[in-house]
Amino acid sequence: MNKLLGLFIFIGIITFSSCGNEKAAPAAAPLEVSVIQVVQQDVALESEYTGQTYGKSDIQINPRVNGVVLSLNFREGSLIQKGQLLYTIDPLPFQNKVDQAEGRLAEAKTNLARTKSDLDMIEPLAKINAVSQRELVAAKAQYEAAQGQIQSAEGALRNAKIELSYCTVEAPITGLIGISKVRVGDYVNPGPFAILNTISDLSSVRVRFTISEQEYLRIYREATAENSTLKGAGKHVQLVLSDGGLYPYIGEFSFTDRQIDPSTGAMTLEASFENPDKILRPGQYVKVKVVTEARQKALLIPQRSIIEMQGIFQVYLLGDDNKVQLQIIKVGPSFKDAYLVLEGLNSGDKIVMGGTQLLRNGSPVTPKISEWNPGQFSSPQATSK
Repeated sequence: MNKLLGLFIFIGIITFSSCGNEKAAPAAAPLEVSVIQVVQQDVALESEYTGQTYGKSDIQINPRVNGVVLSLNFREGSLIQKGQLLYTIDPLPFQNKVDQAEGRLAEAKTNLARTKSDLDMIEPLAKINAVSQRELVAAKAQYEAAQGQIQSAEGALRNAKIELSYCTVEAPITGLIGISKVRVGDYVNPGPFAILNTISDLSSVRVRFTISEQEYLRIYREATAENSTLKGAGKHVQLVLSDGGLYPYIGEFSFTDRQIDPSTGAMTLEASFENPDKILRPGQYVKVKVVTEARQKALLIPQRSIIEMQGIFQVYLLGDDNKVQLQIIKVGPSFKDAYLVLEGLNSGDKIVMGGTQLLRNGSPVTPKISEWNPGQFSSPQATSK
């Protein structure tokens, strides 16, 4: 018993001694966070529309005579020059028509010479009443009829030569030619649906897109308002390509359609873009970015500073005591890499830029003031050409 009692006393002394030697754990240092100030400035807001590209000229090559294709005189997908021979259609039937027309013209000329000779012979005889006036009138009529036959034969010959010329199909413009719809040996017929090929002038491209009637009315009122900042917006149109990249050249509006499409309630617009690198091809789908609204003294914060949960937008607002508080805000349209703030913040407020997953409401922080401007984290802008 004495030994057991001694053991308990020893353990108690050790435990008391160790508790007395424990030190309080040091408090965690405040988290250092990047803090930016809410920016207030005038902004021009962009709208984005889906559009499709077309060449400066997209010319369909149609056969103008029927016949068998004898040759293709180009390389598909290559650049061709205006006047270059593209297709040859069997000319033999049309050469025969030319020969026949030339024969009829020669016959008409012979007939004209005969009737002219008859008239020259009858006219002096009619003056001395050696022949009747009826014979004179008949000779003049035959001569005039022969002159008409000449004109008809010449017209038929010109038409036959024109048809013969259509057997050689030449490029109407300089541009990039596509894949041929016919091959050597195919029989072709003229008509709107008979297409041999298409040539596109890609020195510049046209982009067509549509906007709703309501959007058109809003933009019209905004652009025609007194002191409007949108008057030059039509000369600053940007394209976003299908891979998300920004097309490097700025475009401008070409035209607006004359009417609202009654079946869709939309209006078609077209913008043109320089295409020196030939990166744009007809048929591409692109996004068109146009400035459609201007706001004065708008409040802007980075998109990356916003916490969104179930449609509620919040930011960490820095207080005077270097503690952060969650602040619910109402955001408006996006502008570059920022959002417009409609409610919840004031000019000069400071908010946390990033690292918000480590923060809690009321957390003390060590603020690191950073400079920020809208567009600082955006992709490079397009340039004018």
